[in-house]
Amino acid sequence: MKLPRRQFLQQAAGAVALPAISRTAWAQTYPTRPVHLIVGFPPAGSTDIVARLIGQWLSERLGQQFVIDNRPGAGTNVGTEAVVRAAPDGYTLLLATSGNSYNATLYDNLNFNFIRDITPVALIAREPEVIVVTPSFPAKTVPEFLAYAKANPGKVAMASAGVGSGPHMAGELFKMIAKVDLLHVPYRGGGPALTDLMGGHVQVYFATAASSIEYIRSGKLRALAVTTRTRSEALPDIPSISDFVPGYESSDWAGIGAPRNTPAEIVDKLNKETNAGLADPKLKARFADIGFTVLPGSPSDFGKLIADDTVKFSKVIRDLNIKAD
Repeated sequence: MKLPRRQFLQQAAGAVALPAISRTAWAQTYPTRPVHLIVGFPPAGSTDIVARLIGQWLSERLGQQFVIDNRPGAGTNVGTEAVVRAAPDGYTLLLATSGNSYNATLYDNLNFNFIRDITPVALIAREPEVIVVTPSFPAKTVPEFLAYAKANPGKVAMASAGVGSGPHMAGELFKMIAKVDLLHVPYRGGGPALTDLMGGHVQVYFATAASSIEYIRSGKLRALAVTTRTRSEALPDIPSISDFVPGYESSDWAGIGAPRNTPAEIVDKLNKETNAGLADPKLKARFADIGFTVLPGSPSDFGKLIADDTVKFSKVIRDLNIKAD
């Protein structure tokens, strides 16, 4: 039967609109079962704490459990690949970190492309590193540290939490921009690095704020500066490196990512609820207690941060020929 043209066009328009209506309805009811938020680090670290804080908020707001699923290994690549391979339905999410930006260049044979395969959902928070030294170290300011390091090239030992870690990248960027020669001493994690720093076996460490803040407050370590362009809310009396080394900026960040092709309606819903949490005074204060500053924003804001950091640190990694362990 041949349909009149107007009736044909109405039916065609209805057929096109149906999937969009279905997706919208699906997003309105999402989530209908528990959501897994995969974290590429072991439990109890600062990244894990960030995941649990935002996971608890989203559980309460959306009425389904956000299960924190720790899958450490290969510098977070194990957990990231699990999300890349998951169904794009909003039920498997990634606690993405600045490490994902470094790994794009550190690892030659990844089975995924982070920028292509992970959809940015929402930024959560940013954490500065802090240049810390022992109280007996001769430098009390960044200018004094630079003068000492330049007078003793290759003799100041710079600890890190491992090759490709946030403290390592922050330190290498500092070396490159400030033009100082520090001896890199990698450790298997931030805990051993801090222990050896306080024991005098190394002289400087670009520690995460969360791991060092209590040592700074108690006087066991001296903070010279934070790595972010502005001062940290958790350490307001500590200057920024950029006050002395123009153009320097580095920080660890955390946000939520989803598999590529996750429906925009679900991404937008998760972004909205995450931003609501970051505006909550109590949750914001809990992040500040562990050295983080909340970073509300759109998915595109998060995507820009990922792209910018990937480009910035790819230059550092390639120029210094840094390879993952």
